[in-house]
Amino acid sequence: MADWQKITGGITAPRGYQAAGITAGLKPSGLPDLALIFSQVEAIAAGVFTTSQVKAACVEYCRQRLQAKQSARAILCNAGQANAATGTQGYLDTLESAMAVGQALKIPSESVLLASTGVIGQRIKMDALRSGIPKVVAALSETGSDAAAGAIITTDLVTKSIALETTISDRPVRIGGIAKGSGMIHPNMATMLAFVTCDAVVSPHLWQQMLARAADRSFNSITVDGDTSTNDSLIALANGQSRTPAITEWGAEAEKLEAMLTAVCQHLAKAIARDGEGATCLIEVEVTGAHDELSARQIAKTIAGSSLVKSAIFGHDPNWGRIAAAAGRAGVPFEQENLQIKLGNFLMLENGQPLQFDRAAASAYLKKAATGAYLQEDRVLISVNVGNSHGSGKAWGCDLSYEYVRINAEYTT
Repeated sequence: MADWQKITGGITAPRGYQAAGITAGLKPSGLPDLALIFSQVEAIAAGVFTTSQVKAACVEYCRQRLQAKQSARAILCNAGQANAATGTQGYLDTLESAMAVGQALKIPSESVLLASTGVIGQRIKMDALRSGIPKVVAALSETGSDAAAGAIITTDLVTKSIALETTISDRPVRIGGIAKGSGMIHPNMATMLAFVTCDAVVSPHLWQQMLARAADRSFNSITVDGDTSTNDSLIALANGQSRTPAITEWGAEAEKLEAMLTAVCQHLAKAIARDGEGATCLIEVEVTGAHDELSARQIAKTIAGSSLVKSAIFGHDPNWGRIAAAAGRAGVPFEQENLQIKLGNFLMLENGQPLQFDRAAASAYLKKAATGAYLQEDRVLISVNVGNSHGSGKAWGCDLSYEYVRINAEYTT
């Protein structure tokens, strides 16, 4: 049993946070497009960002800010323009955005972090942003998480939000999160954005370590289409308003906090994978028997990212050979005679030898997932064992449908 419970409130569930989401005129659709998260006090800040050599201005800005000062009070996110590959002027727009938020909130601009999502190569519509910032500040609320979650999405079909609560030193501690992502999703920080709030007291160094490990076990273990974005950002704040004793070194309390942080990130990551553009189901790949966790996750990510595996799932074809082929090219050594593959409860390969199984029933299992309730009965489980070691890991993805091609063929038109 997990040592926490799910609660309502999203990113405003932890104490001392407000959020807002408004329509500022950044998206051509006229839908909400500007979100703000605000901590009533200075919060410890950590971040994990895209590894792409082509980084959005907001990513460069946040990396520099967090290197200089591991704290913040506000996160502003615009949707509609990625402000990536926009040159010097794009970075100047980012600096102006931080200054405008700082002035509106009456805090130093150095306490403002930024994120953007939208079309690459397009600068932020600064006139709309300038007029929108005072409005989004005025809209800040302790119940504003849903509005913020709705203002950061682009091609997403649903918003993504969660909040969990545990007890540390006999006091409740909460972590909340929101995320966006549907396409251009692949390990190495995926276009995905995720924002996490926490009211625990934790040292900056430890908080950054926790977040990096949680990212590896969640956002760096999902794939939709094999494309990593220019804007991927995971930013987490911890403001200490739970009034618990400070967590400054590894121990039982730090372990509990990191486990809950990982659970929040994994929920959001699975929601992103399930909401993959054109997807009909979530694919979860679990690999056991590997030399270590890293090796197991590498095999799992390769299988989850295989276009052939994803296409077979969409076609309700229990073609386990594609799973075996993907595992074999993952770059992780294992003995072929140890390989075992299961699709749901259907054992298809054992000790490297193919087995007879009910193909019609296996296909029906895939069809049922395609019509299952969202993030409840819509999971296709692929289980792979590669040996007798203790390394295990998971990855998540989605099937590859005709609709994915249509969405991305028309993205800017």
